[in-house]
Amino acid sequence: MSDRYDLIVLGGGPGGTAAAQEAAIRGMKVALVEKSDIGGTCLNRGCVPTKMALHVAEIYRQARGAARFGMMGGEGLRMELSSFREYKEDTLETLRQGMMNAMKKYGVDVITGEGKIIDRGVVKINEKSYEAERILIAAGSVPAGIPVFGADLPGVVSSDEMLEFETIPKKLVIIGGGVIGVEMAYLYSSFGSEVTLIESMKRLLVNLDREIGRSIAQILEKRGVEIHTSAMVEKICRDAVGMLNCMYEEKGEKKSAEGETVLMATGRKARVDGIFSKESAKLAETIKGEKGQIEVNENYETAVSGIFAIGDVIGGIQLAHVAAAEGKNAVCAMVGEKPCINMESVPSCVYTDPEIASVGMSADEAKATGLKVVTRKYLMGANGKSVLSGQERGFIKVVVDPETERIAGAQMMCARATDMITHFSQAMASGLTLKDMAAIIYPHPTFCEAIGEVAAD
Repeated sequence: MSDRYDLIVLGGGPGGTAAAQEAAIRGMKVALVEKSDIGGTCLNRGCVPTKMALHVAEIYRQARGAARFGMMGGEGLRMELSSFREYKEDTLETLRQGMMNAMKKYGVDVITGEGKIIDRGVVKINEKSYEAERILIAAGSVPAGIPVFGADLPGVVSSDEMLEFETIPKKLVIIGGGVIGVEMAYLYSSFGSEVTLIESMKRLLVNLDREIGRSIAQILEKRGVEIHTSAMVEKICRDAVGMLNCMYEEKGEKKSAEGETVLMATGRKARVDGIFSKESAKLAETIKGEKGQIEVNENYETAVSGIFAIGDVIGGIQLAHVAAAEGKNAVCAMVGEKPCINMESVPSCVYTDPEIASVGMSADEAKATGLKVVTRKYLMGANGKSVLSGQERGFIKVVVDPETERIAGAQMMCARATDMITHFSQAMASGLTLKDMAAIIYPHPTFCEAIGEVAAD
């Protein structure tokens, strides 16, 4: 293995692997450094295992309610966590091996160890130094947590530990009503946990369309989740019988929620610790932003020439597909090419049941910026596939510029929303109008034909 590379990538998550592959395709000699398993948080502790669990939860919930379709005996089902963990680990190993095979195919050297930048163009890995013309930091993020008394008690966990339980907690308190908190509330309530969700903002999923936040709250409450918004957690204590008590204030009233486990689902922060050695502390200070993230320019290059950064570590939108796109675009910049990925339309997804997906502006966001828009909405209760498959309430909403008829944004809350949102992403990136989308034939009966209906309305 050579000690000199054109590019050394620090971090083997979605951003790092995408960048390494893109660079290798362009003829660079590339090393990918990962301190644990390839795939990073996304594959090993985040996106993928969480979505596996949510998929199982959907099957479990549907099976228990299958009597409506004429199938009896669903109430006798039980969840066996040991079998799920075996399924999870087997699947993750298959995916990890697939990523390793891809790196091998493109000639990327994968080095297991913790890489530290010791100087401009020099990285130390396992006490051995390697030189590189360029270094790309793709170190990802870590759970942020909140500074409250008792946050370090046993039983208070982050999203990284949520799928490692030996048993399903009978009572679970979730702090945070963002994507992670809402997904975990759906997951564990489906498996029978009594879930209390505490959110400091006025509604759940505050970064998404207002109607989505209200609708998912109604669905979760219908399924037994107790939701408290505009509520600030003050401390966590353990009582005499070993239960955790989460003390919070809601609309001026002191309250508490009891659980065997408390999940801190309060976001993630850039993982910058450990990237630079003590000898390169000045370099670290040069590229670090006010909020602890790494600052980059439009080409993803830091203030230190030859050192680039992408993904969660630079702040911004913390999504795996964003990191992968940034990784590819950073490599394009390194070789003097224009970005190969359009970053203007970034879809966001929530894997509850029904699924939630959005791209572009909501009507409220457009109004706040002074942009005049019109909104079209289609209720999925009129969609044949939704009715025949027994789906919950849902809708598709499109935000349109009335002058050009081009799409400014779309919000979906329905089955397969996370798959179908790409129709709108492609339309926005290509400058298509609603008339253009309505002119396409959509197969029947499908969920996606609702897109044709809202476009033709």
